[in-house]
Amino acid sequence: MKKTTVLGFGNPVREDDGVGVYVVQRLQEALGDQPGVQIIDMGTSAFEVLFQLKGQDRLIVVDSVKNVDEPVGTLYKVPEEEILRHVQVQDHIYTHSLKWDQALYYARQMLGEAYPPQVDVYLIAIRSTRFNTEMTEEARQGAERLVEILTEELKKA
Repeated sequence: MKKTTVLGFGNPVREDDGVGVYVVQRLQEALGDQPGVQIIDMGTSAFEVLFQLKGQDRLIVVDSVKNVDEPVGTLYKVPEEEILRHVQVQDHIYTHSLKWDQALYYARQMLGEAYPPQVDVYLIAIRSTRFNTEMTEEARQGAERLVEILTEELKKA
């Protein structure tokens, strides 16, 4: 059985920034205890990701992306290679300020062959990260589209 981990990132008190957390919460509702699927609400953590990946066959990362020219709620599927090409590598790792893209880079280095061979990164376009516990309707619609896509994929896995 293929083992998949889904990580949702974001801050749910910063309006649309919480979209990744929203997606994983909805996936947990939709899938329940799906065999072989591990769904993790990462919030704003990143370092913990390193040890969650060992031996997984597939990793799905969900987060928001700001400052894009497309409408709020637009979905992007970005190749891992593209993400890693832009990582800012640091000589000293401060775990409290580590971003998830940096965590992936370090995980790949640390885990070697135990790193998941398939990594899918989904980003949802947002504009607002102001203090607010409610997402905009456009961001929620984008999140719901992704929940549908991933629920379908993961039920088949």
